[in-house]
Amino acid sequence: MRPDKQPVLNFLHVRTPDAWFAEATQQLPLLLVDHANCEKKAASTALALMYRYVGQTELLHAMSSLAREELRHFEQVLDVMQAEDVEYTQINAARYAQSLHELVRKEEPYRLVDQLVLGAVVEARSCERFIGLVDVLPEGIAGLYRQLIDSEARHFMEYLRLARAVDDAEVAARTEVFLARDAELVCATDPQFRFHSGVPG
Repeated sequence: MRPDKQPVLNFLHVRTPDAWFAEATQQLPLLLVDHANCEKKAASTALALMYRYVGQTELLHAMSSLAREELRHFEQVLDVMQAEDVEYTQINAARYAQSLHELVRKEEPYRLVDQLVLGAVVEARSCERFIGLVDVLPEGIAGLYRQLIDSEARHFMEYLRLARAVDDAEVAARTEVFLARDAELVCATDPQFRFHSGVPG
């Protein structure tokens, strides 16, 4: 069964401004390079959770599966980069993820809840951008994002499910905290273009 995209769109407080999508069409190499980096980071995050929470079997299975999918997505982005003759260069990270990570509490089990909620927010935002990119990019690149929408929506739901399993009472309030920061970052003027950057300016 294909995941429903509407829960992802309803989850977020704001949609990505049109100006970001317009800039994406002019920054295709940078978009692809940073997207490749994001997929590697997503796999790394899943592995880090596996190392830290070795006693949580359900989490281990979920993160193992997710890490494999994220690495496959990295390969798919890399394939498109090669087809488009885009060189994979080193670039600095966006402020988006770092700013969200600042909200993660230090003590357990709140740290785990926050990390899982953060994962849900990032996956939801990525999915929303995939959906929008399909409509504005050349078909050869748009096809990549069309392929990734369903898995990204599934990852979003999986992160939320795992967070609720840890402490359901905490999830709603913490989700609002992270979504508020996400909306602020997405709508604010951003001096650099990245996959999760704000309004170009």
